[in-house]
Parts: sequence; structure tokens; C-alpha cells
Amino acid sequence: MKIAIIGSHQVGKTSLAEELLEHLPDYSLNIEPYYQLEAAGFEFSGTPNAEDFVEQFNFSSKLILQPADNVIFDRCALDIMAYLNVLDPNGDIQSYYKSAQTIMSEIDLLVFVPIEDPDRIAEHLITFPKLRGQVDEVLHNWVDDFGTEVIEVHGSLSDRVDQVLRRINS
Repeated sequence: MKIAIIGSHQVGKTSLAEELLEHLPDYSLNIEPYYQLEAAGFEFSGTPNAEDFVEQFNFSSKLILQPADNVIFDRCALDIMAYLNVLDPNGDIQSYYKSAQTIMSEIDLLVFVPIEDPDRIAEHLITFPKLRGQVDEVLHNWVDDFGTEVIEVHGSLSDRVDQVLRRINS
């Protein structure tokens, strides 16, 4: 099963992915494309920009299309595309959207981690709060558009893990 954990930044995707690995020993974790590209020597700009997210979208797409079983993706082409849409609203998002339809057909389960109300992250700790909220809103609008099964998780980390495990085991 290919599972993608999506959401805006600072919502707990990585924590959820890492905790799920503790309960799913047959799975591997595909860390966020940003960190993989950075480790490979890609130099990102100091502030989020569309060009950086185009690179991440392309990288994520390649990873998802590789044959693999039992993998968890910490972020995927869908949430990266949401950042592109927010950062470059006049860009050609339709071409990415069409590509994402094919790419997302490879994902068996989308785990959407939204911003909760009240927010679980203290306001003063949030980087780029406006961008974070805008991406969350786009994801709420798009998450059901790709024919991939979606589970939206809420609550504490253990609550979120339990929600995903219940879905996987059902």
C-alpha cells in the first residue's frame, strides 16, 4: 500500500509518519522531497517560491511513480501543487493538476492532516502563517478531486495514528 500524508507545513505530518512506522514495521518512509533534494545538493531560496516547489513537485512525482509496496510518503505531489497554486496564482496550475491526476492514482490512501481549530501549534512558532493557512484551504478544496481514498485525521498524535491504523486494518 502507498500512503501519502499531506497537509500544510507545521501540522504534524512528519511526526505522524514516523509514529506510523513504529506500528507498521513492513513499511518504509519516503521523507519530504524538500529534505531529499537538499541532501542531494539542491539549493533552495530563503523564502518559499514557485520554482522551488516545481522542483519538489517533479521529484515527488518520480518517487510516487516508482514501483514500491508498503511506503509512506511524507508530503506528495498534491500538497506541493497546493503551494504552487498559492505562490504563483497566475501560473499554469492546470498542467500540474492534470499531471497530478495520473500521479495520485498510484496512491492508495491519502492522510490529510489539516490545521485544527484551535491550532495545535503556538502562533509565535508558525513560519509563514498566511501561506500555511492558504495552502490548508486549497487542500480542503482539492483533497477529494483525485479519486484517491482520503482520511482526514484530527486530535493528538496517538489519536491520529489510531485513525490511520483503523483505516488500514479495516
